[in-house]
Amino acid sequence: MAPLRFVRTLWVCLLSLPLLAAAAASGARHSTAVPSTTRPSASALPWTALPVIVRRGGRAALLVDGRPFLILGAQVHNSSAWPGMLPQVWPAISAIHANTVEMPVYWEQMEPAPGRYDFSVLDMLLAQARQHHVRLVLLWFATWKNGSGHYMPVWMKRQPQKYFKLLDQHGKAIDSPSPFARATREADAQAFAALMGHLKNADRQHTVIMVQVENETGTYGSQRDYSPAAQRAFAAPVPQRLLQALHQQAQPGETWKTAFGARAAIYFHAWSIARYVDYVAAAGKAVYPLPLYCNAALRDPIHPQPAGSYESGGPTYNVLDVWKAAAPDIDLLAPDIYMEDSARYLKTLDLYDRPDNPLFVPETGLAPGYARYFFAVLGHGAIGFSPFGVDYSLYAAQPLGAPALRKSTLQQFALNYRLAAPIDRLLARLQFEGKLQGIAERRGHPVETLHFRGWDAVIKFGAKPWGPSPNPTGNATPIGRAMIAQLAPNQFLVAGYFCRIDFKPLASDQSREFLQVQQLELRPGLPLKRIWNGDETDFGLNFSSAPQLLRVSLATYTGARY
Repeated sequence: MAPLRFVRTLWVCLLSLPLLAAAAASGARHSTAVPSTTRPSASALPWTALPVIVRRGGRAALLVDGRPFLILGAQVHNSSAWPGMLPQVWPAISAIHANTVEMPVYWEQMEPAPGRYDFSVLDMLLAQARQHHVRLVLLWFATWKNGSGHYMPVWMKRQPQKYFKLLDQHGKAIDSPSPFARATREADAQAFAALMGHLKNADRQHTVIMVQVENETGTYGSQRDYSPAAQRAFAAPVPQRLLQALHQQAQPGETWKTAFGARAAIYFHAWSIARYVDYVAAAGKAVYPLPLYCNAALRDPIHPQPAGSYESGGPTYNVLDVWKAAAPDIDLLAPDIYMEDSARYLKTLDLYDRPDNPLFVPETGLAPGYARYFFAVLGHGAIGFSPFGVDYSLYAAQPLGAPALRKSTLQQFALNYRLAAPIDRLLARLQFEGKLQGIAERRGHPVETLHFRGWDAVIKFGAKPWGPSPNPTGNATPIGRAMIAQLAPNQFLVAGYFCRIDFKPLASDQSREFLQVQQLELRPGLPLKRIWNGDETDFGLNFSSAPQLLRVSLATYTGARY
């Protein structure tokens, strides 16, 4: 695999040169203009400009058609990627203003008999995504789906001795695939390679920009596999590659138990699953090297659960280094965040936002309280964000009573994407250049401050639209959010919801003055809509539920503020 990785690295470097040159030129000019958001036609782009993840200065970008791309995602329900369900998908995607849809590909459908592949459903997904002008992230539901093997083809389920499950420490079979089932691994790798080969030929316009390999790998109810093959591997020496990655000093031939003690079972299971997944990923990348990622069912970052009570073996935060060492063909490890409180949500972002791991939130809750975190995710420089369950299927409608009520659930998320969709490329570029910050309201923190070169941005949540508001209590429900990008030393791009934003110069003897506050049209080119003044600026910049983008030019003066 080394030659293949060398070719990919060279390819990434070549693709990155125009981007890096443009960014360097922009920085040298110190331009204060907001860059163009005009999108080129996909048909006019070279087929070789594959989507790719690039890194620079501790930051990462997903390049699509050669430019940074921000995934404004929406993931459908597990069984909504069938042709008969798509009429309930597209209206919801339109309502939320997503630019990317995460769609499952079902192994059980795609390979109805050994070695015989049916790509008809995939081809329909490609065609309808193009018709609705969105990109796709495909989710390979194969060996693992939420810790189980329920999406394996029927012909595999009928041969449990060949495609076996793992055993717990009592010898009982658990409803989770064994990472030591070689026949399962081979079948999965062959099917995934077939999938990627079909995409290579059927998707020359790059509708698909990334692929998730498996779904929430790991095991509930057992900290590791105790099958005979697993027991032999557990008693064998720990791979030197892992010891080196963990900077672990160990004697030659040391076993998992002697090398890692209490962590041995957790590390062993994570290594075993990650090596399996990497085998599948490598088979697909050898055919068509799209960016690949794995998602994680999380371990509580504040009060960690013991092994066996969370999805052990998956890419949880406590084994990220193990996964990185074991799965080099996986481009990133992504958290599925279903913890609405800000302490857990923001801590999870911190844990997965690493120099060696581009941040992506491929699943998050659809309750309105989750919507505000889109701005916090932006502030972490993520390549994308996606709530789960965005369709009007019967499954979605029943718990809430009616599809009409379901539409109201999307409103807070639609606010985010109505603002971001017209400037998604600009936001992606500003993130990659390290110029963009974002924040989400936290209960009990009505005032937050973002620090920029020469200025502090002060965000007050729940502030009154007019008049001084020195001690706001925050919104009754924490739904406020803001994003700010520094375009030049004294110029900012500003947006937010349910908050007031103002600027304070770092020099203590200086006061802020708005030279000009321009509201921009949310359409290509970002033309001027109007200039704010008077009531709109006397007490800061107030944002309610209206999507508004401001270009703010600042100055300072000496003396007491009036």
